[in-house]
Amino acid sequence: MTAEPEDDDPERDGAGTGFHPVDQVPAPGRLLAGGFQHVAASYAGVVAPPLVLGAALGLPPKEITFLVGAALFTAGIATLLQTIGFWKVGARMPFVNGVSFAGVAPMLAIADARAGHGDALPVIHGAVIVAGVLGFLLAPSFCRLVRFFPPVVSGTVITLIGITLLPVSFGWIQGGRPDLPASLTNLALAGATLVTVLVLRRLLSGFLRQIAILLGIVAGTLIAVPTGVVDTTATRHAALVGFPTPFHFGHPVFEVPAIVSMCVVMLVCMTESTADMLALGEIVGRRADEKVIASGLRADTLGSAVSPFFNGFANSAFAQNIGLVAITRVRSRYTVAACGLFFVLLGLSPVFASLIALVPQPVLGGAGIVLFGTVAASGIDVLRTAGLDQGDNLLIAAASLGMGLIPVVSRAFYDNTAIPETLKIILNSGVSAGCLTAVLLNLAFNHVGRGRRAP
Repeated sequence: MTAEPEDDDPERDGAGTGFHPVDQVPAPGRLLAGGFQHVAASYAGVVAPPLVLGAALGLPPKEITFLVGAALFTAGIATLLQTIGFWKVGARMPFVNGVSFAGVAPMLAIADARAGHGDALPVIHGAVIVAGVLGFLLAPSFCRLVRFFPPVVSGTVITLIGITLLPVSFGWIQGGRPDLPASLTNLALAGATLVTVLVLRRLLSGFLRQIAILLGIVAGTLIAVPTGVVDTTATRHAALVGFPTPFHFGHPVFEVPAIVSMCVVMLVCMTESTADMLALGEIVGRRADEKVIASGLRADTLGSAVSPFFNGFANSAFAQNIGLVAITRVRSRYTVAACGLFFVLLGLSPVFASLIALVPQPVLGGAGIVLFGTVAASGIDVLRTAGLDQGDNLLIAAASLGMGLIPVVSRAFYDNTAIPETLKIILNSGVSAGCLTAVLLNLAFNHVGRGRRAP
């Protein structure tokens, strides 16, 4: 079913074609601008894991830059698999795929377990390949979990996605140092960006209104130039062309402990991707059924299995761009496919990739408040239809939100040596912990022994 186009709907060009807005192709200008807007919203999330890992491994700046380029290149491939797809691979929804942050801690643990960090990457890459293949094989079975995601569960998970992402934007405003207070300069830049986005959304119409986030980020970056927080070092030293040479850090090494660790990470990523697909399905008006979820998980896991060949890591669906889809109402998957193509090109051209890096973190943080807050609000809207006044649904939502917020409020909450590391991976992910709690409580209160319960 094709939604009725609105006056400022950028998908109006495809109206009357019989295609769902997700499958409509915007005009070239809108396609490219929309794709670049998704790049701006997702870039920081893609490059953060390789930056953290590269620094922890003690890699020289040149190698860290190479690792970032590889992450961009493989994120682009994974995004194209997700949006365009082939055979039974790809949800064919407007999803950005990128490096999962869930794998950072286990990868650092793999490195710490070795005498020298220099040979850790081949072991990590070998573990990711195996985990990706395993996830690909499990996708048809894993997707059946969708039956356990009624509105009370999906609404709770969507809300948690937004809430758990908001601290990311706050951290950006603090300059990447959540342990320190935000400077007045950073607060001013974030505030200026946020106000600019809101004003543009209020005053503009049509296509310009749809790219208000992008325009706000550009405006925030320009405002930041006189403050001296725009770092052009990476741009001055970046090469024009560069290709992520296969197995640049050595051929993959397969070690059982590392493989087990990354397989757990893959299951966590698959759980979060399932929740993300359900959330996006609600937003774009195309329900994510078992078939869609299975295809989306195949894209996630295939992208993860292929990434290490080009020095990348485990990829999963990014929740960052869900808010962008919700606020712009640009539902075309081809817009996000353009983002994937941009990522591939950025991975092949370090100098252009460095241009995106010019955007200061406080500017991203100001825009992130709108993006991630929109996701949380969408989840609350789903909960509104979940019948919280019926049975124990209110209790299910309350307990699940509480469990999901624990790692958001306190990152050290589960830092107890008695808790297994594999369990910590799940507990320290607010979305995974809240999702698992909601599914189990929904089963306990709404399914198990239901026939014996008093009406």
